[in-house]
Amino acid sequence: MPRSGPKKLFTPRACGIGGALLAGGLLAGLVVAGGGAADGAGRAPAAADGLPHTSVEVSSGGCGRGWRHARPGTQVFDLHNTSDVAAEVYLRSPRTGALYGEVEGVGPGTTRQLRVRLGGGTYAFMCLPDDADAVTGPTVRIRGGGTGGPAAAPVTEHDLIPPALDYQKWVGRGLDELVGRTGQLRDAVARGDLAGARHAWLPAHLTYERLGAAYGTFGDADRKINGTGAGLPRGDRDPGFSGFHRIEYGLWHGESAGTLRAPAAALAADVRRLRDDWAQARMEPADLGLRAHEILENTLQFELTGRTDHGSGSNLATARANLDGTRAVLSRLRPLLVSRYPGLPALERELDRAQDLLDGFRRGGRWTAPDQLDRSRRERTDALLGDLVERLASVATLCDARRTV
Repeated sequence: MPRSGPKKLFTPRACGIGGALLAGGLLAGLVVAGGGAADGAGRAPAAADGLPHTSVEVSSGGCGRGWRHARPGTQVFDLHNTSDVAAEVYLRSPRTGALYGEVEGVGPGTTRQLRVRLGGGTYAFMCLPDDADAVTGPTVRIRGGGTGGPAAAPVTEHDLIPPALDYQKWVGRGLDELVGRTGQLRDAVARGDLAGARHAWLPAHLTYERLGAAYGTFGDADRKINGTGAGLPRGDRDPGFSGFHRIEYGLWHGESAGTLRAPAAALAADVRRLRDDWAQARMEPADLGLRAHEILENTLQFELTGRTDHGSGSNLATARANLDGTRAVLSRLRPLLVSRYPGLPALERELDRAQDLLDGFRRGGRWTAPDQLDRSRRERTDALLGDLVERLASVATLCDARRTV
């Protein structure tokens, strides 16, 4: 999976917690609304969206002020920041700490909207000003009213440290294997055995692809090891083109062993250097859930389109390795997700389906290239991987580290 530039930030398109956090964490982060004038009860009449609105204050001294007469059902809170610093706002359960909705970056003097569905229970707003302690507003009780939207306990950075450390150790073992496999590739090229080099190239490349969640920590080494010719002045013929795809291009475009000896030696050296430096690297725990999503997002963008094929036709093998990489992350996050993500069993079933589908594209040790798929198989592959990307967006949302103090 290529990383030809800085890691992009992804805004999840779906939320496993349900519409509450989808609206609060994502939609409300995009919609800037003017604060409607509240009536004497603190509740504004239904707006153009047909929903009742309530104006709520965001500040250290008045967090949650304005919400006095609670009601069940779907509704909108117009969160107005009366302080001089930006703040995050959570709507949470005072009893369990579970979040029903959130809005990030409510600037001073601005109003942002939070749309939620509330049922019977107790609720309170928590305001988290920048560089200040969190403040919890008054508890509001809704009596009756049926079932509200889903909620989930927040994941903190402290929660993510153990799975991140365990994943980092797993990556270290993968790098040990990668050193051995790239050494075999280098040696085959060095002795002029191009058939052997083509045989050694794919296992080595797939070993690297399985480490997808660590790419952000690999830094510039990822570009050297797994970059493409895209963006280089001379493309695939640019002197700066290096790594797996440079060797792939040569092996499947008739280049001589003499031409490929230096790139193969450089790849093996770069991999060994990465392995040796890894013991001092530190992954960002808060990124782990996002990386679980990004692996397959990039698979859709680059592998299923064949954009990274430099001659081997192995993109679907890479997609299969990316699936393994996704599972490696999820297995470490699973203890946090079991109690927070009701869709986890369905996600795991869809991962199994995708694995069976991709395994079916291998026949006698050879992988079908994406451009050789008929329309039916291509549509099924795109649909299944696309569905997984949507489901994994929920993992990214749930595992986004949140403040609690």
